Amino acid sequence: MSERKKPRVFKADDPVMMVAPSPSSIEIDPLLPEADTLRVPAPKRGKFWGVFWAAVGSLIVLAIGAAAYEFVAGLVARYTWLGWIAVGLMAIVVAGLLIFALREVAGLSRLQRIDGLRDDAELAWETHERPRAENVREKLTALYRNRPELDRARTLIDERAGDSPDADALLTLLERETLRDLDAQALEAVKTGARSVAAATALLPVGLLDAAAVLYINVRMVRQVAATYGGRAGWLGSWRLLKQVAFHLAATGAIALSDDLLGAVLGGGALAKISRRAGEGLLNGALTARIGVAAMEVSRPMPYRALSKPSVKDVASAALRRGSPS
Repeated sequence: MSERKKPRVFKADDPVMMVAPSPSSIEIDPLLPEADTLRVPAPKRGKFWGVFWAAVGSLIVLAIGAAAYEFVAGLVARYTWLGWIAVGLMAIVVAGLLIFALREVAGLSRLQRIDGLRDDAELAWETHERPRAENVREKLTALYRNRPELDRARTLIDERAGDSPDADALLTLLERETLRDLDAQALEAVKTGARSVAAATALLPVGLLDAAAVLYINVRMVRQVAATYGGRAGWLGSWRLLKQVAFHLAATGAIALSDDLLGAVLGGGALAKISRRAGEGLLNGALTARIGVAAMEVSRPMPYRALSKPSVKDVASAALRRGSPS
């Protein structure tokens, strides 16, 4: 028989009692700086899908081109005069497509130019460096060189630039004198869009027509806001602007609307006094106002610093109180 082991007494500092913890038993405080190394990196989108969709588009263009060539060649072989008329019409179509492509490229380039100018202005505000502010001034002047309504603002900036000793003062002068009137024009376009959406939703009885009208008015409003600040957006540019607005709304958590917002805008109990369609129109109009304010922020060549960003509540109130029931 084995002997029963007797109880033993160990000291707290006895090396025998020191046991190394297993990795699975280690608890990591998420507030510690080292926890950053445990974050899962965001998946990177590979270049394969870009090449894939480019290949798909190229195949579609080649198929259309081959079909058009066979059609024109066959028409020339059978009916000479009709064939040459088709050749002339095809040349007009190709020229139109080239002009369309050039305009789209120019529009995208201008939008990227405005985005770059806004980034430069943001960096100048953060660094407080006068050379960066001067660079923003030069780019802003070049951007609005062909805008006669801003001639007075440019003259005033040239006169007062020497009196602005630091970068912040110069950037404040640029934003106030150059963008104040443009902000007012863009804000008016947003209010018009909100009123149009509210009226279309209330008057159109069919849901599909209602949705199409709201989409059209919002796209037109976003394009008008971009054009006010100098961004001449085509179809691709409009799509790019809409994506920027959507990302901005998602990032700022500004998508959700509720009756509380409209209650603050139109007065307490307003929704209970109007019809269901009119209430839906006011909701859509308030959402359009929110989209418009976001469009102003992403289309502006400078961030809001010297001038205050428009309040969605104030914009929706000014746009929707007109004609709303008391």
